[in-house]
Amino acid sequence: MKIKLDPVTRLEGHMKVEVELDSNNRVIDAKSTGNMFRGFENLLRGRDPRDAVHLTQRICGLCPVSHAIASAKSIEASRGFRPTQQARILRNLIQGGNFIQDHILQFYHLTLLDYVKGPDKAPWVTSYDTDLRFTKSDNDKLFNNYVKALEIRRKAHEMVAIFAGKIPHVMSIMPGGVTKQPTAAEINQYKALLAEVKSFIDNEYQHDVQKLASVYSDYYNVGAGYRNFLSLGVFELEANNSTNTLFKQGRYTNGQYSTVDTAKIIEDISHGWYSGSTTTAIKDSTTNPDLNKAGAYTWTKATRYQETTNNVIPYEVGPLARAWINGDYRNGVSVMDRHMARMLETRKLANSLTTWTNEVVAGGQEYNSSLHSLPSAGEGMGITEAPRGALVHYIRYNNSVIANYQVVTATCWNVSPKDNNGMAGPLEKALIGVTVKDKNNPIELMRIIHSFDPCTACAVHVIDSEKQIASKFVVGTPNPKGIL
Repeated sequence: MKIKLDPVTRLEGHMKVEVELDSNNRVIDAKSTGNMFRGFENLLRGRDPRDAVHLTQRICGLCPVSHAIASAKSIEASRGFRPTQQARILRNLIQGGNFIQDHILQFYHLTLLDYVKGPDKAPWVTSYDTDLRFTKSDNDKLFNNYVKALEIRRKAHEMVAIFAGKIPHVMSIMPGGVTKQPTAAEINQYKALLAEVKSFIDNEYQHDVQKLASVYSDYYNVGAGYRNFLSLGVFELEANNSTNTLFKQGRYTNGQYSTVDTAKIIEDISHGWYSGSTTTAIKDSTTNPDLNKAGAYTWTKATRYQETTNNVIPYEVGPLARAWINGDYRNGVSVMDRHMARMLETRKLANSLTTWTNEVVAGGQEYNSSLHSLPSAGEGMGITEAPRGALVHYIRYNNSVIANYQVVTATCWNVSPKDNNGMAGPLEKALIGVTVKDKNNPIELMRIIHSFDPCTACAVHVIDSEKQIASKFVVGTPNPKGIL
């Protein structure tokens, strides 16, 4: 028997998950489908390289800051440029505020309703009504914090906007640093908002995750996946040392820790709706849609790490991966471990933001205008972490315009399809083996999916004006059917 969740709700983007059950209702196969085509790589071709910083932020409204930073760093890498100490701190403050609001969103507004019953009115009347274990008193307390978290997220957004101009889609992050020069009043405003957000994290958020983990402790044994972790590192601690980061770069495979060589990150399109070479390094990748491709079932490419020619490894990325690599949390690998690691990361980050607000200088040097002009040709890779995990932007420009641009998002790691070797993606692997108690209400599947916090938001819907899937979409051709 097969169960199809389409669409999977309470996540960013359009996603479908299909699982196959055996006679004991145990998942024996899983397929995760990203139902949207990201065409940004193709939209960027022929444009000024600096346009990418703003355009790639439109990939996602939840983590535009990470895209801005990765894009800016790719251009800076093409010039061998390092931002100032002030720029480093400002980028950390902007990106850190965005991380915090996203983690709070993930737990309260995307995950909690898998375990808590909302009010008997829209939009909560369609929520799951199975395996709800909280007392009415605890349920009501958790839902009250669900509402309070909306206000706290707004305050975290305000923190970001102080130095970024606005959010989402920030304006001040550019190759060369940060274009916003902070005032003493703005620094104090950031500190005041951070104090409120930090109080919520240290009290409500921490308590609520621990409460959930105690009541649903069996979910420490559900949704493990491969137990392989990768982090590219994020929140630089020194202006001239990109490897010294708050959350370290590294890999964990088969009980062993090792370094990351970004040249070994590859994209596999065996089961993606794309044409071209089956497996390529990022710098050689293309983004050519092929909706009629046999054997394909998703717009998500399969990101892998090619240790050797015959050893291609799927990795889980995100808060649990960062915590594991950093040594902050190594309790286990499961649905509940992901929530615990995300909460602990949020606490650690809030403490670090407090330190950085005391280091930023009003009127300090935060931008180098030498990157206003670029040479006619260059190549660079910008790496960072988004809230959901490892993020790579690669740029190559010739004759002063972009010749190739590639984006590898965290969800291309976590929610990837099977690769050329038949190895399932990390989310697919985590679903395999779970037992579904009620086939008509498969809450176990939703809880696993939400623990990864998928984000399948992309650029171009392959749907024509009659709401039909377009039979063919060729980049660069006219658009007679009104493809959005």
